[in-house]
Amino acid sequence: MAAKTPPAILDVDGEEVRISSPDKVVFPEPGITKLDLVEYYLAVADGALRGAGGRPMVLKRFPRGIDAEPFFQKRVPENHPAFIDTATLHYASGTSAEEAVIRNPAGLAWIVNLGCLDLNPHPVRAEDLDHPDELRIDLDPMPGVEWSQIVDVALVAREVLDDVGLVGWPKTSGSRGLHILVRIAPEWDYKQVRLAAETLAREVENRAPGLATARWWKEERGESVFVDFNQNAKDRTVASAYSVRPRPDARVSAPLSWDEVRTALPETFTVPTMITRYAEIGDPHAGIDEAVGSLDGLLRLADELGPAEKPPRGGDGSGRRQSTMPLIEVARTKTKPEAVEALETWKAHHSGVAAQLHPADVMIDGMRGSSSLWYRVRVNLQHVAEGERPPQEDLIADYDPWAGKVWPKAER
Repeated sequence: MAAKTPPAILDVDGEEVRISSPDKVVFPEPGITKLDLVEYYLAVADGALRGAGGRPMVLKRFPRGIDAEPFFQKRVPENHPAFIDTATLHYASGTSAEEAVIRNPAGLAWIVNLGCLDLNPHPVRAEDLDHPDELRIDLDPMPGVEWSQIVDVALVAREVLDDVGLVGWPKTSGSRGLHILVRIAPEWDYKQVRLAAETLAREVENRAPGLATARWWKEERGESVFVDFNQNAKDRTVASAYSVRPRPDARVSAPLSWDEVRTALPETFTVPTMITRYAEIGDPHAGIDEAVGSLDGLLRLADELGPAEKPPRGGDGSGRRQSTMPLIEVARTKTKPEAVEALETWKAHHSGVAAQLHPADVMIDGMRGSSSLWYRVRVNLQHVAEGERPPQEDLIADYDPWAGKVWPKAER
């Protein structure tokens, strides 16, 4: 058995940070180690802290590598160092958690040592947990959508922001989509910020019908870009600027100038290339904190548009939303590979039906469990002739993410 590599002890601006297993390979394809990731975050520290510093964050940890599911840790470890601040957040479920708040490069190194790749801060500052100072626009493409369509929708979103007196700062998500960040004065609560984001999404859909959608229900979106306003709901977090994402090529969430949006491609921004880019041009979002705006324009537009259309409710007394699409559920699984395998099994059993599906008709959704993701597989049969649609069958896999969980007793 090979001897265990001793930890690396770093002096980060006068703070001592211990990095365990520094030569552990995190990204096998480019050969990036844990210490390489620490050095990456230190190289882009000013930009990364501009996005995540001073904000409570959920720790998304990958202790078993990028090919295994991460787990989400809201509570800061009890033995955290003195240079890690904390803030106590109260959740809609009635629970609370003392979460980590990083403010300096040493905090970035400490986060990486815990097995975190991306940074997932809340849109509030630790000093005011009830009033977001950031509106987040998440452009999430449905399957079959090309990058050029995402760019077109981003430019429409920029026009809407300009019309209501706001400045957007674009960045690649590090996955398939684009994010646009908007600094706002911390004068509105979560409900108002979410309404403003939903209004922006509806207006983008109005201006780019067929290209963009504000429909919350996935099966109703078609091959369009979903303007995900619900990322502004309380308890939601988004990977912030310069975050490393769990992709084989060590892709990162790259801040862009608007001049770059049309030509930039997400796959060109990786840990090695971002270190070079940052050294050459600095942070394209360097001015974001000076571009603070008001939500008044979007909230006035919300009044003009009126309430958003709500989905019909089922007639069984449950109060649950009733889909207008012919949906069947295929499987519920613990991991994404298991979900893909279940889908392929279903397709093999229904090959004629599978041949008629459009890319956006197949939905593998990552669902947030108590501390990790689980996956739901559904198929929309809207493009299959009614007489050829298979009925709902027993699930190929039926994973229960809540099995064994003990729920806290409600206080009387």
